Formats: sequence, structure tokens, C-alpha cells
Amino acid sequence: MDVKDSNGSVLNDGDSVTLIKDLKVKGTSETLKRGTLFKSIRLTDNPQEVECRHPKIKGLVLRAEFLKKA
Repeated sequence: MDVKDSNGSVLNDGDSVTLIKDLKVKGTSETLKRGTLFKSIRLTDNPQEVECRHPKIKGLVLRAEFLKKA
């Protein structure tokens, strides 16, 4: 099953994506700002979720609806 971003573009492992909305991260005081770039994403078993790397947050999983392909 294809994972699609907010614009309907298909995402693949290793793609770069940017946030389209400010998001508060549960369990931390961090807020991810709109326009934040995530490189080398990994797809998860859930077609609506994408695993991203962030220096301050380990195991960050974001919903694809808040991302757009860079």
C-alpha cells in the first residue's frame, strides 16, 4: 500500500519531507515548526505514519497528512 503525503505524492524510504504545520510532540515540551526538514524517512507498517529522525526526539513517528515531499 502506498504512503501519500498531504499533496497526494507517494513517499518512499529515504525521501526527504517537510512539515506543513506546527506540531506539539506528546511526552516532550518540543514543538516542531512548520517547514522543518526531515531527511531519510522510513516507512512503517501503518500506511498513515512515517518514522523520522530528529536530534532531540528519539523514535519520532509523524502522520503523513502533516508532511509534504521535499
